[in-house]
Amino acid sequence: MGRPARFRTEDLVTAAIGLAARGGPSAVTMAALARETGAPSGSLYHRFSGRPALLASVWTHAVADFQDGCRRALAADPPSAAAEATARHVLAWSRARPDAARVLLHRPADFDEAHWPQGDRDLLRAGNAEIGTLLARLARELREPEESVEAALDRVRLAVVDLPLALVRRHLLQGTGVPAEAEDLAADASLRLLVPRTR
Repeated sequence: MGRPARFRTEDLVTAAIGLAARGGPSAVTMAALARETGAPSGSLYHRFSGRPALLASVWTHAVADFQDGCRRALAADPPSAAAEATARHVLAWSRARPDAARVLLHRPADFDEAHWPQGDRDLLRAGNAEIGTLLARLARELREPEESVEAALDRVRLAVVDLPLALVRRHLLQGTGVPAEAEDLAADASLRLLVPRTR
């Protein structure tokens, strides 16, 4: 029986996410990861073909974990509960995983997306497309009379993605961490935007 790997890929990616959280995408290099973990270069290159593959792993690991929770939240019923759950998830996930949340303050392009392995780019597109489909469904369910499809989708994105992420960004950039009460604030703002208004 072979010996267990001394350096697990999952642990290496987590360490690379920590590098990105502290120093941004430019801090994520094979040499920096070797120093951070004590892993030999050969072990790193066995798992990542080069820096673009490492950067791809950092982004796709963070975004996949975030999107897993989004899928569960968007599956809630009724639609207003799905919206509230999704807004809360953005804050709760970011509070529980601040390093990964800091990664997602950037864009894939900041992590050299153009040079990622094709499989990682395909994985990113598929995940984004699935979340987009779920948001579009929620927008149809919460669409108000005479509201256009595009306007309903814009309202849903603002309520469950843009505003919660703005709260996350503010707290992380201030270095304070995301407070628990921010979940309630995000949920309240989401419902105010999405629940049919009394006229």
